[in-house]
Amino acid sequence: MPKTVTSRYDVAEHLRTPEEMAAYLEASIEEANGDAAFIAKALGDIARAKGMSQVARDAGLSRESLYKALSGERVPSFDTILKIVSALGLKLHAEVR
Repeated sequence: MPKTVTSRYDVAEHLRTPEEMAAYLEASIEEANGDAAFIAKALGDIARAKGMSQVARDAGLSRESLYKALSGERVPSFDTILKIVSALGLKLHAEVR
C-alpha cells in the first residue's frame, strides 16, 4: 500500500476575496469565546493572504512587529488591532445579540 503524503492546511491560501476574509474574521470572532489571541491569529491568516509586507506598510508597523502581534501567542493592543483591520480593508462593527 503506497504511503499517503499530507501537507499542512493553510487557510490563508483559501482567503481570496475581501468577502471571504470578512466572513472568516466574523466566524473567528464568534468561535473565539473571548480569546483575543485567537482573533489575532485569524487576523494573521488574513494578513498572510493579503501579503504581510503590504499589510505592515499600510498599518504603519514593521513586518516583524506585525508577525509578533498576529502570532496568536500574545494579545496585541486594541490600537494595533484597529490599524491592522484598517490595513486589511475590513471594518469592525457591533450589533445587538
